Amino acid sequence: MDVKNKRVAIVGAGPSGLAACKHALAKGFRPVVFESGAAVSGVWTRTLSSTTLQTPAAAFRFSDFPWPAEMAPEPEESFPRHDEVAAYMTAYARRFGVLDCVRFRSKVIAAEYVGPPEREVAAWERWSGNGEAFGDGSGEWQLTVQHADESEGTQTYRFDFLVLCVGRYGVAKVPKFPEGRGPEVFHGRVLHSMDYSGMAHADADELIRGKRVVVVGSGKSGLDTVAQCAKINGSKNPCTLVYRSNHWMVDAKLIWGGISFGKLAMTRLSELMVHKPGEGFFLSLLATIFTPLRLLMATLVEAYYKTQIPLQKHGMVPECSFSQSILGWRLGTLPERFYDMAGGPSDTMLPLYRHCVHPRIPQMAVVGYAECAASIYPYEMMAKWVAHLLDGAVRLPGVAAMEGSVAEWERWGQWAKRQSGGVFFLKSCIGAVMTWYHDQLCRDMGYSPRRKKGGGLLAEWLQPYGPTDYASIQ
Repeated sequence: MDVKNKRVAIVGAGPSGLAACKHALAKGFRPVVFESGAAVSGVWTRTLSSTTLQTPAAAFRFSDFPWPAEMAPEPEESFPRHDEVAAYMTAYARRFGVLDCVRFRSKVIAAEYVGPPEREVAAWERWSGNGEAFGDGSGEWQLTVQHADESEGTQTYRFDFLVLCVGRYGVAKVPKFPEGRGPEVFHGRVLHSMDYSGMAHADADELIRGKRVVVVGSGKSGLDTVAQCAKINGSKNPCTLVYRSNHWMVDAKLIWGGISFGKLAMTRLSELMVHKPGEGFFLSLLATIFTPLRLLMATLVEAYYKTQIPLQKHGMVPECSFSQSILGWRLGTLPERFYDMAGGPSDTMLPLYRHCVHPRIPQMAVVGYAECAASIYPYEMMAKWVAHLLDGAVRLPGVAAMEGSVAEWERWGQWAKRQSGGVFFLKSCIGAVMTWYHDQLCRDMGYSPRRKKGGGLLAEWLQPYGPTDYASIQ
């Protein structure tokens, strides 16, 4: 069977969808990418005018496609604007032929697996029946797609494999209110940050100009919105920030003793101090031994940030420790000059093997949902793994073994959630063990997880891991 003739669909043309398409093309497939918007780069096409990267350009990049010098003259210290991020992703898509595969303004409104009956699928001992990406050829995915072009309307397409790349932030999360106590009784206008960010910049500025604005929630989008309001209205019409819990928002440009915390957190040495799923006795013992050192380092970093950032002054000192926040990766980067403008006072994991495939859902993969520090290259690693799966180079274990691995990650997630204070852990957060996770993907694809070539043992353990370490994996 020539798998290269198989039909592959990708939903979403954000960073994960672009990487998934690029690496599927590299394996000889010709995927179709359905994108509901009019351009690639996902949420980066719908942002506030003041939005920039939270992580340096050196970490937020595809492994084999560096940032243009004019956008990131010093990649380790550059935080490109939203429009530059979108331009970078568009250039990547154009360079590797991804744009030719994208159907724009095409929204997938339904996906249905058509094949063996559900009872038979539930009894399979191998994923997709035989452990292969495309099964035995008897099943397929039917996608119902709504096209903006009226001449096409709604159409149904058939594919042999489906890759979901819809990300974590493509759907607005709106709380449920008691009857008679929600937005309907508010006399002003209510907008979700996603709707506000999707407005034209001039319209968004005009909407809030001269108005009293309250922002609910202190995540990245909340703080960006507050900063935008302060920029437009100044102190004459101050914006009010309402939130349930404080969490650590730091200045990424702060350097502690010549050491960047972000770089330190991306070394093998830092992960050696953290328990990991499926780590075995020896690594578990080392993590236990080094736990006091990890806590001490986090305490020192916390104390440093408290001296450099006026958290106490504004009543924004988190209840959780910095160490707890690291495990749940509840860290964010402050908008520029944020405090200069400020005033006033589950389940833990999606049940996906390698965070990509459900052991009992055939012929489908997910790329780009796991939460981590710098999203592009972990998503790219997932895309490479899925491409190797499609090509037959990744051999999956039995369903029971896959579910066992999922359970290991779930147990680790529950541990990390407890250690991070319970409230602050995002579902499928792998930020604290990202290199460990990439090691698993490397081994599956037949590559050595040790990527620091020629640097010796010290380089392997002390130098931060980043996108370029995985560039040779294709």
